[in-house]
Amino acid sequence: MQYAYLLILITLLSAIGYYLGRQRSSRLVKQEIRRLHSLPGHYGMYVALWCSVPAVIILGLWITLQSSAIESLVISALPPEIQSLPQEQLSLVLNDIINIAGGIIVSDAPDEFLLAAAGHYNQLKGTGFLALAALLMTVCAGGLAMGMRYIRPDMRARIKVERTMQALMLLCSAVAIVTTIGIVLSVLFESIRFFNQIPVTDFLFGLKWSPQIAIRPDQVGASGSFGIVPLLAGTLMISLIAMLVAVPTGLMSAVYMSEYASDKIRTVVKPLLEILAGIPTVVYGFFAALTVAPFIREMGGRFGIDVSSESALAAGLVMGIMIIPFISSLSDDVINAVPQELRDASLSIGATRSETVVRVVLPAALPGIVGSILLGVSRAVGETMIVVMAAGLTAKLTANPFEAVTTFTVQIVTLLIGDQEFDSPKTLAAFALGLVLFVITLCLNVIALYVVRRYREEYE
Repeated sequence: MQYAYLLILITLLSAIGYYLGRQRSSRLVKQEIRRLHSLPGHYGMYVALWCSVPAVIILGLWITLQSSAIESLVISALPPEIQSLPQEQLSLVLNDIINIAGGIIVSDAPDEFLLAAAGHYNQLKGTGFLALAALLMTVCAGGLAMGMRYIRPDMRARIKVERTMQALMLLCSAVAIVTTIGIVLSVLFESIRFFNQIPVTDFLFGLKWSPQIAIRPDQVGASGSFGIVPLLAGTLMISLIAMLVAVPTGLMSAVYMSEYASDKIRTVVKPLLEILAGIPTVVYGFFAALTVAPFIREMGGRFGIDVSSESALAAGLVMGIMIIPFISSLSDDVINAVPQELRDASLSIGATRSETVVRVVLPAALPGIVGSILLGVSRAVGETMIVVMAAGLTAKLTANPFEAVTTFTVQIVTLLIGDQEFDSPKTLAAFALGLVLFVITLCLNVIALYVVRRYREEYE
């Protein structure tokens, strides 16, 4: 929260720099703007960039490095017998110090050295924050002075500002790309470690998923079972049920809003439909677990059908409701992009509005509709909370939607809960599952892009 105040301070100083730069450029030409190479706003932006960019870079570096620097100073002040502990135990001691410094009680009576170290930790954080604030104010003031110094009527402020903004946008794009590459490589490397212990064929074609690894070799289940076929079956079943709900409903609602609804109805119905996209998934999970699942179980009992308290059907139905806004909104945009001339030409030769929609509008918008459906499938495959709360954690190879099943994402969460050893196959299996899920969603997105580009119609 403290860093938010520093960002606000940098923003205010940058706004002052913008105002002063704009005023200075106007005064230099005595308000004759035509004598300036660029508009006064460009000169103001030039000074604001000088004021803000160096300060933001310093703030980012400090946020990145401060934790390790403060922790190193705290560890160096600990008693020698504590510093000589193994790295794992020293990390636990440091964690206790940070918890005490943050007001979290780790035990009834913490040791004296822990209390002293926690006070030292808070003192270093406070001193570091004050030093950072002073440094940022100095940098902002220096940048403001430098920017004001360079302002001249013939200075190409617009070109400098545009080049700086292009560099910043390129940097943001590079951060996104590097982050994605880092995630993929980390998952890939950990998956390779997993496959060094578990054969790839057993993982991809095994029919039993039981990743429990015993502590002693004589315990039951010491080797574990890592076949993902039950997880794949559960994921596909729930996704199929969800799409059976979402595709017809979303597509028909999109057709209604774009072709039949009046402007007054559209302005009311479309926002209400898109509200579903803003509801947290945990709320959908509660709805599925407390309302939909009991209702399905009760209705199954009336017809003599044995329905589990947690079922794939309940999770799929609620997940389908959640995906409706994605398909509806994307399909609505695609249908509206179809030129009105096609509709008018169809109606002019005697076709009804329904025939025009079925035979003209939908075929023209088909690539975009298929793309929206595939994106909805990707959303269904990656869902976690609804499955955890409504479908359960049981990895069962079944085609019965009334039974409890589980999915890739649920098992990833389950495997990484609690204190785990990252050298055991049980923990590394989460990364292997993440790699498989990444490949599945990537293939779906590639197919969606191919369909859109292959069958896209271009109109003048």
